Amino acid sequence: MDNLVKLWHSTGIYHLEIGQAVMILVGLVLLWLAIKKGFEPLLLVPIGVGGILSNIPLAGMADSALEHALYYGDAALVDSVKSMLGLAADATASQVKNAWYGAEPALHDQVSHTVKAAGHADGILYLIYSVGLTTGLFPLLIFMGVGAMTDFGPLLANPRTLLLGAAAQFGIFAALLGALALTSLGIGIDFTLADAASIGIIGGADGPTAIYVTSKLAPDLLGAIAVAAYSYMALVPLIQPPIMRALTTEAERKIKMEQLRVVSSAEKIIFPILILVLVALLLPDAAPLLGMFCFGNLMRECGVVDRLSDTAQNALINIVTIGLGLSVGSKLSASSFLVAETLGILVLGMAAFCIGTGGGVLMAKLLNKVSKQAINPLIGSAGVSAVPMAARVSNKVGLEANPQNFLLMHAMGPNVAGVIGSAVAAGILLNYVGG
Repeated sequence: MDNLVKLWHSTGIYHLEIGQAVMILVGLVLLWLAIKKGFEPLLLVPIGVGGILSNIPLAGMADSALEHALYYGDAALVDSVKSMLGLAADATASQVKNAWYGAEPALHDQVSHTVKAAGHADGILYLIYSVGLTTGLFPLLIFMGVGAMTDFGPLLANPRTLLLGAAAQFGIFAALLGALALTSLGIGIDFTLADAASIGIIGGADGPTAIYVTSKLAPDLLGAIAVAAYSYMALVPLIQPPIMRALTTEAERKIKMEQLRVVSSAEKIIFPILILVLVALLLPDAAPLLGMFCFGNLMRECGVVDRLSDTAQNALINIVTIGLGLSVGSKLSASSFLVAETLGILVLGMAAFCIGTGGGVLMAKLLNKVSKQAINPLIGSAGVSAVPMAARVSNKVGLEANPQNFLLMHAMGPNVAGVIGSAVAAGILLNYVGG
């Protein structure tokens, strides 16, 4: 009987907490949305699995060796760690972790070596997160792959659409101010400036950028922000059309745009180099994201590295997407996700996305006031950088108003401009908030 009791006490079910059960359910919901509804399956599947694995009791797959020692190690080892970190004997596990993360590199490594020597090891999800997100590697490689799949032709053919992509970034800064406003209300939600900047970037509808900025400024919010960013990207076909119709008239939605000019290969090669140099010299903090994006695009357009371009577009980005999703999922722990701040993030993310959509549409209408060549305001909504989904939505709503009005290629201009705009906005936030 004692053996049966001991066996029961060793199971994950015995140690399962309510919060962990809820987060496992959240992971299952993400899998359902990805598999059944087709919402961003390439990332929501690994995020959902990562969320489930990170909340399984005793498995410790998302825990560092120190965290595993704090939860499952003997008292003597824990006391030794507290002493090394200069903490009192009654210090909580949270205080120990915070002290370890904030310790000098030598002390940080010493503590890690001590707990590993005692038989504790880093979980696989923690290792993936440490390699890919702590360093910023995964989002940057994703950006390179996106660049290799992007055609700058529509943007170069109609440079005015760059303004539409810029206008769609208003949602980023609106959400930043909104997060600070929620904090000032004193309703139990407490966001720092770094937290607010990370939440604001959701408005760019660019998952890799949101993850990159958050991993640098507010890693504790990574799970909630990543889920919000990719959820709203997946819901583009549902969120954007009502906003587009509300801000435009029937006549505006029927506007037919002239066929785009043919863009030469030389233009497509020179543009990514030029924009990278100009932006990086003005805003160095944007150089990592924009640099990898432009590098990927240059591989696509230069015509001499087809094998590299193919790898960046397919094998490499697929491998990195798996790692990125599992890393994000590892942060879907009950302690960090089931808090009031998460609801605030979801609300502000939705607001940022809606403002970004509206900003692009209104900018297109403004350009029509000062330009002789008409722009269909519907393509302004594609200024959010959900490539190419936002452009397809613009085309779909345009066809509803006029079955002969094909806006897809026109919408790709602001869509690509939105990617550039979100990278620039990320650089601004990292410079002024993180610096």
